[in-house]
Amino acid sequence: MTDNIWKRDEIESPCVKICVVHPETRTCTGCWRTIDEISSWSRMTPDARRAVMAALPDRRAALSVRRGGRAARLSRGGES
Repeated sequence: MTDNIWKRDEIESPCVKICVVHPETRTCTGCWRTIDEISSWSRMTPDARRAVMAALPDRRAALSVRRGGRAARLSRGGES
């Protein structure tokens, strides 16, 4: 199987083909881009893409912190 659709001459996308959007932050937990960044990626300038790419490591660290799991959802009233 070839994956030519994912190969382009522009700056590489951080997409890892695991698209799961965090419900509160609206950030993909696969590539750490926001929904707006993902949808506008093909129209962004190379400089704008580089800026997003530079921000991703900090986002990952911030969003990787566990939020308490089921117990935290119950205490917030998010699950019955």
